Amino acid sequence: MTVGKDVSALFPDVLKNMQTEDLEQKKLVYLYLMNYAKTQPELVILAVNTFVKDAEDPNPLVRALAIRTMGCLRAEKIIDYLPVPLNRCLNDESPYVRKTAVLCVAKLFGLKAELALEGGFVDRVKEMISDNNPMVVANAIAALNDIHEAAQDLKIQGEPVFVLDSDVLMKLLVALNECTEWGRIIILNTLATYRSADERESEHICERVMPQFQHANGAVVLGAVKVVLVHMESTRKPEFVQQLVRKMAPPLVTLVTSEPEVQWVALRNINLILQKYPDILSNEMRVFFCKYNDPPYVKAEKVDVMIKLAKESNVDMLLSELKEYATEVDVDFVRRAIRAIGQCAISIESAAERCVYVLLELIGSRASYVVQEAIVVVKDIFRKYPHQYTRIIPQLCANLDDMDEPEAKASLVWILGEYAEQIDNSDEQLAYFVEQFVDDEPEVQFQTLSAIVKLFLKKPESPLAQRIVQDVLEKATSKCDNADLRDRAFVYWRLLSSTDTDAARAVALVPAPLISVPLTTVPRSLLNELIRELSLLSSVYHKPASTFIGRGRVGMQSLQALYVASIPSFLTNHRCSSNDEAARTRAIVTVAQGEKSETLLDLGEDTSSSTAAQAAAQSLGSLGDLLGDDAFSTPAMTNTAQSVPQKGAMDDLLGIFDTPSQSAGLSQPTASAAAAAPSTSSSTSSAQQNDLLGLL
Repeated sequence: MTVGKDVSALFPDVLKNMQTEDLEQKKLVYLYLMNYAKTQPELVILAVNTFVKDAEDPNPLVRALAIRTMGCLRAEKIIDYLPVPLNRCLNDESPYVRKTAVLCVAKLFGLKAELALEGGFVDRVKEMISDNNPMVVANAIAALNDIHEAAQDLKIQGEPVFVLDSDVLMKLLVALNECTEWGRIIILNTLATYRSADERESEHICERVMPQFQHANGAVVLGAVKVVLVHMESTRKPEFVQQLVRKMAPPLVTLVTSEPEVQWVALRNINLILQKYPDILSNEMRVFFCKYNDPPYVKAEKVDVMIKLAKESNVDMLLSELKEYATEVDVDFVRRAIRAIGQCAISIESAAERCVYVLLELIGSRASYVVQEAIVVVKDIFRKYPHQYTRIIPQLCANLDDMDEPEAKASLVWILGEYAEQIDNSDEQLAYFVEQFVDDEPEVQFQTLSAIVKLFLKKPESPLAQRIVQDVLEKATSKCDNADLRDRAFVYWRLLSSTDTDAARAVALVPAPLISVPLTTVPRSLLNELIRELSLLSSVYHKPASTFIGRGRVGMQSLQALYVASIPSFLTNHRCSSNDEAARTRAIVTVAQGEKSETLLDLGEDTSSSTAAQAAAQSLGSLGDLLGDDAFSTPAMTNTAQSVPQKGAMDDLLGIFDTPSQSAGLSQPTASAAAAAPSTSSSTSSAQQNDLLGLL
């Protein structure tokens, strides 16, 4: 079972071994039952007597194992037998059994909410927040949080399931120092969501949580930092805030010296913290210097953090470090280091001269990727400080023949056009780009067109400028397929053809706006939300949870119901023979994809069927892209799908595309493309398709 083989046929035989006295064997049997209970719903009922008997066993490990397994089986017939042993375990003398039973209540609520509410189990969990065992308290908080979230998903009316008030707060603070690390994480996450009643309560929470900064577990440390940052905002004592800030720096520095994976998570969280509180680690620049054996992902995050810590007092030290990074063998890391030098120049005006000097030294190395990245950075510096460093342009143009990257070429062309009047041979330099204009990338073409028009307006007496502007306009309007490029070329042509040269200068020679390095990489409103979610995936991805977490079990059940309800109408509309299973399956895919696009246009029709069509399109349409349309007409598919897919198979099918991040990566083919697909695949063998479908 562990290696993935289907051993569900042994269910009756394994079931006979439930009453063993061997604890290890009993654990294996219960694990097997949890895995295959859905495939054998009729036989699971035979295990009820053993579960009830084990829930009264003298050994607390057996009692906890029995109640945990009953809650995990998710079988409708088992749920009716669960309340009696669950109620007994909630009152058990062993804290291990009680903490297990508390979590079982949350599972029961997810399976049958009305039974959990009417049986008083939710109220019983609320009472267990006052339990004398800290782990029971932590599990009770975790269960209530899950129940509260599930109640919102199910839209259950009435009072909130879990309300964190001052009385509950004190119980959590008492249990915080006595829990295991997992319990502390649960309590700290709950404290971060609490809205303090007054300033004094916020100070009290911060003082009680600060000892967690010394914990060995990084998640506990980040959770404590999150709670302090959240409640620190409610205090109005600057000296108290400064004290908290000073005490937060050492634990964050300690996290950066941990294992690489922990370092990366800590750095992503530190990145967010510095965007809101830039002074927390202002004196800790050296801690973030990259080591030779750091993984690339850690080095990249350290450079980002160093840029946020850069100021006039430490910029020389930072530039020396970044210059050393620019000589590394990792090309991506070298590019990031050079880009960081440019960010220092833009954000710290007094250091711009030194940054330009370092960039010139790097350009002198003649390494192609170094030179090209440096030119891109110099262009940004020119945007920030126009006409201040034009003396370095000849050194940039000396590397013209070595450039092959579109961004670097476009940057150099922009510099040549922007300062054409200060460069003696700017027309000759731009003529080089006109020769290969048709073959260049679009971004280079746009810059070349604009730069040559600027050259013509700044040097109208130059014969070469007159010739190349005519040449580039003809190529852009007659030999290029890009409609935007042609439109821009026509606009320039009409401006240059008119007698009003001032109008052409006002359009083509408008000064570029100054640029700056933003202090934050995420919007301020989102930053406040992410600060409240430190140590969670949201703070690692720097995105709200809704962008990468699916709708959960409740959402997938509604999607499945819509999908199943829409299948009969698909088959009826396409008049497929009930014996032709391949045609039936193809019809479902085709119509699901076609209905999705049709309902977007037909806004006046009833939307009930369109919703079902869109749901089916999101599942089967994406599956068609993954396996190829031909996978739905292979013998492997038709032999295993004799009818509409069953519920268990449907869960597996929809589970592949559970999250938006997964489904967004698969393009939706049009209905015509699906209908025109050949009946046999030339690239995928039948055996390969069997393997793919076996995974699903």
